[in-house]
Amino acid sequence: MAFIIKPLVTEKMTKITDKSSVDRTYTPKAGKNRGVEVTKKATPKFGFIVKPEANKIEIKKEIESLYNVTVIDVNTIRYAGKRSSRYTRAGLIKGQKNAFKKAIVTLKEGDTIDFYSNIQ
Repeated sequence: MAFIIKPLVTEKMTKITDKSSVDRTYTPKAGKNRGVEVTKKATPKFGFIVKPEANKIEIKKEIESLYNVTVIDVNTIRYAGKRSSRYTRAGLIKGQKNAFKKAIVTLKEGDTIDFYSNIQ
């Protein structure tokens, strides 16, 4: 097991989580459905760095067992390792960053994950 490496706590992922965690009501201003309110349910999304060999079913099972939540959907993104080089006193140093896989998990309405609960 242990496909999850770490949770993503970045500004970009926090913005996605905040945007998806709010109930929204839309009121169209023009057209034949004028005055009709459309509501969108709050389905919070959280991001994780996972091992590249993990699939969506394994990610879903592990998150449900670790955080005691119900996972509705799992979206995965693979990132290639990027080449980098820098000039130093010793000369040109070339290297490559690691490739990784990111999973964005959509939870059931009302469920949430608190990453900061175990910090003392």
